[in-house]
Amino acid sequence: MATITVVAHDKNLWAKKLAEVLSQAAVPRHYHCYFAGSSIFADAQASYIYVPSLIDREGMVPGLIQAEQDFQRCAGLRPQKLILLSSALIYGTGPGRLGMIAGNYDAGRYRGDRISAAWKSLEELASRYLMGQIPLTILRPVTVIPSQSLLGRRLTRRLSITLLGRDPTVQLLSLSELARALLCAVEQDCQGTFNVAPDGVVPLNTAVRVAKSYRIPLPHTIQRLFRSSDALEYLRYPWTVSNRKIKKALGFAPQKSSVDAVVNLHQPDNPGITPEPTFDEFGMDKNYIRSYGRFLFNFLNDYYWRIEVKGLDHVPRQGPAILVGMHRGFMPWDGVMVLHLLVQKLGRFPRFLTHPGLFKFPFISTFVTRLGGVVACQESAERVLEQGELLGVFPEGVKGAFTLYRDAYKLKSFGRDSFVKLALRHRVPIVPFVTVGSAEILPVFAQIKSRRWTRYSGWPCIPISTFPFVPVPLPSKWHTQFLPAIQLHDRYPRDAGQDARLVKAISLDVKNTMQHAVDAMLQRRRSIFFGSIFES
Repeated sequence: MATITVVAHDKNLWAKKLAEVLSQAAVPRHYHCYFAGSSIFADAQASYIYVPSLIDREGMVPGLIQAEQDFQRCAGLRPQKLILLSSALIYGTGPGRLGMIAGNYDAGRYRGDRISAAWKSLEELASRYLMGQIPLTILRPVTVIPSQSLLGRRLTRRLSITLLGRDPTVQLLSLSELARALLCAVEQDCQGTFNVAPDGVVPLNTAVRVAKSYRIPLPHTIQRLFRSSDALEYLRYPWTVSNRKIKKALGFAPQKSSVDAVVNLHQPDNPGITPEPTFDEFGMDKNYIRSYGRFLFNFLNDYYWRIEVKGLDHVPRQGPAILVGMHRGFMPWDGVMVLHLLVQKLGRFPRFLTHPGLFKFPFISTFVTRLGGVVACQESAERVLEQGELLGVFPEGVKGAFTLYRDAYKLKSFGRDSFVKLALRHRVPIVPFVTVGSAEILPVFAQIKSRRWTRYSGWPCIPISTFPFVPVPLPSKWHTQFLPAIQLHDRYPRDAGQDARLVKAISLDVKNTMQHAVDAMLQRRRSIFFGSIFES
């Protein structure tokens, strides 16, 4: 019978609990599992699971000094295998962080808070002392419940404190699922780094409700008095990971969802059937969109901005496509109303690439996320198109949103031409769309440059507009037009995106087409607040 030894400090009660669960899971597979202190490295024929000590009160920072000593002892013993239990916290978090990160992703891409930096140092220590000498497998689980982590503890309490105005999507892993992943790592002769996560996600507020806890939302500024700012970031933004690699390489197939992990806290014998609907990995909530569409969006569309639309027949009824638009104003109402139009008229739910700055603000971030906003990056765009959905982009970038009103209807240069490369690579049409009238709801008359504000918000300036002097957006008349789809795959091969000159020429052609449409619409417009320009 093979031996599995869980190595951790004696004071690590969570590791002892893990060893108990692992023993129960190992019985049908004929493994003997037991817990040992870190000073015991005696059996060279055993497979060791190293659980680092956590030295901060949030339970999120590993102890590096003790870990280095333990790795030195392990290197001298040369056991059959060492499995290091790291953490998905290594990827960090923030408003610009990509969701569903793969196990081979660069863990240093995002800002280096002390938590992610500590886990990265832990893995570097393990590689330094053990790589090339001992078979080393690193597992990066998401939040395990129950566990010592800040989120893991809060979900097990009767009163669960969350951040006011925040509802990030999270992944929750039950202790039994982690034990199964560890057994797969022991059995398979496969070294490397693997994420351990369930297949689905769950909004944090829903997880609290399923856990039968009472949610107490408190502002970030208040909680910083009692918790470290770095730890609170992981309750502020999503930090989901992909489990595709561990499925393929180690054969680990999650049996329980994130909701099941919470339910098992109160119903240990639950068979693993999720009592909740499947949640969107990006955080979109179609019921939320429909609910707002019946009241607020419908009122804004029909009565307040009285939006008239032309060319909806150019938008594909099914399959992927890239919607390329112009965006004016520091609030994304033009994108919201395009979303409403497509949902109401075509039954399609587009996702818009969104500047990370919008995700920094409470309430706004939740609102944008539930409407389908995703972090503007190549990986997000690729995933949306691969799923056969509509992808909305504003290639002028954030500078276009803050254009002074006198130049509101002069399109700025497209900063990046990635949408052209995406269209060529995925063989999808480009559907340009323009709106006249949205620039008047919150016209930008002047800009105040502030490095501190730009560093905090990601906005290029502080806009001087009618708000807050006029507390609501102005009721201008909107005119939205979808232009004929541009079918690039009929003219160019898939690898044409590697030709920088061609990509730039196509991007410029799209921009000129949109500008001509805007100019023609402005010529027909007789009033900012009244009249139609499409009737004739």
